[in-house]
Amino acid sequence: MHELSIVESLLSVALENAERAEAKRILKIYVVVGDLSGVVDESVSFYFTFLSENTIAAGAQIVFTHTPVRLRCRTCNAVFTHENLDFHCPTCKEQQVDVIGGRELYVDKLEVE
Repeated sequence: MHELSIVESLLSVALENAERAEAKRILKIYVVVGDLSGVVDESVSFYFTFLSENTIAAGAQIVFTHTPVRLRCRTCNAVFTHENLDFHCPTCKEQQVDVIGGRELYVDKLEVE
């Protein structure tokens, strides 16, 4: 259910930027979603349809771009993506890593008229 508040924020950002651009309508909202964000596309779309009614974003399409989990090894500094929940560094085989990507959630761009 956390998607409701997320969609409220995404919609607010989109409407703010569209207003600044003096747009009459928002056609598409491009959203970047990290694989660790826990956001479900279908839930975002569902809440967006409901929340965007009676706004210039009503009927807009949300285009999702997913970013993988990216890790940096603390031992050898190698950067890699994990596969099948394997957090071992492919270079040195250590398991001491920092998450450096995959938590993203933001509006990347808008398509307006």
